[in-house]
Amino acid sequence: MRYLLAILGLLIVLGLSYVASNNRKNIRYKPLLIMVVLQVILAFTLLNTVAGAVLIKGFSSMFEKLLGFAHTGIEFVFGGLLNEGQFSFFLSVLLPIVFISALIGILQYLKVLPFIVKYIGLVLSKINGMGKLESYNAVASAILGQSEVFISVKKQIGLLPKQRLYTLCASAMSTVSMSIVGSYMQILDPKYVVTALVLNLFGGFIIASILNPYKVAEEDDILQVQEEEKQTFFEVLGEYIIDGFKVAIIVAAMLIGFIALIALVNGLFSGIFGISFQQILGYIFAPFAFIMGVPWKDAVDAGSIMATKMVSNEFVAMLELENYPNLSARAVGIVSVFLVSFANFSSIGIISGAVKGLHEKQGNVVARFGMKLLYGATLVSVLSAIIAGLFIN
Repeated sequence: MRYLLAILGLLIVLGLSYVASNNRKNIRYKPLLIMVVLQVILAFTLLNTVAGAVLIKGFSSMFEKLLGFAHTGIEFVFGGLLNEGQFSFFLSVLLPIVFISALIGILQYLKVLPFIVKYIGLVLSKINGMGKLESYNAVASAILGQSEVFISVKKQIGLLPKQRLYTLCASAMSTVSMSIVGSYMQILDPKYVVTALVLNLFGGFIIASILNPYKVAEEDDILQVQEEEKQTFFEVLGEYIIDGFKVAIIVAAMLIGFIALIALVNGLFSGIFGISFQQILGYIFAPFAFIMGVPWKDAVDAGSIMATKMVSNEFVAMLELENYPNLSARAVGIVSVFLVSFANFSSIGIISGAVKGLHEKQGNVVARFGMKLLYGATLVSVLSAIIAGLFIN
């Protein structure tokens, strides 16, 4: 039954992508099939094998140690604000982003990350049938972040047709930046975070290849990565530390605003209709939760969490999971994979703003296809959850 449901879910996701495609004749099915098979193999390896367990344990242990170092700095500045045994989301989950961002800056300065990103992107371009720029951008988005990545390819932004620009933006919305992965791991099981990161990388190409198919001419398949201005080590370090702090503050502000607004709307709906707004959204999203593999008894609650992520952000939705203690382990696992992406309404503004800051005309183009970006990125999350659901008990 699980496998039949997964096949049905896969067909529905691909069908919804096909219906919204802007050029169905140009869809190339061979790379799609290869990438779906790769997703299945990778999900099986990560969730059902000893090698996968070792890899995930190593990855999570690394972040656990890094977060321990981060808390040393946080304790020095904010020590004494909390009583023994108390927990603060801002101090414990968001502020470590500053330290992780600093490490990314160091690896950027040493040219380690640019080397890794470029050559992984080149390998991916052989698999997905897309251009080198698109493949580079997908990997870079997962490390640099959804807005910062466009700076690294700003030489080409103004030259891109809207089809290629869409794929770049879709990658940025379908992935998550490495600086906040550690924060996710403090809320969700690390194995689901790692699995989602890997599956979303290929899922973004799968959905974009159907929604937005095109061929890149060989003479146009050029990757020009912007070299950053020559800075000293401490200039780079200071810049990335400040950037990390900005991210932490922005996420905190978004959480305050969205959680308060959701509470307000829920209160209004409960008073007028006797049912909360999130419960209504839960019924709307329940069928999608079911085709992802969530047991039907959990589908409405899971749908509510999924909807919360889309209308607010992934952090709000991750925290909502704690309010549903009766969700089955399978439902929690599948929903966790779904939540690990930037597919929400606020990301439309972040991405279009980032592009507009580099090229005003292209920023307006991005704003016009913003809803299609969210549509595609949400389908990527559903696809990843379906594939992962095959191997979650």
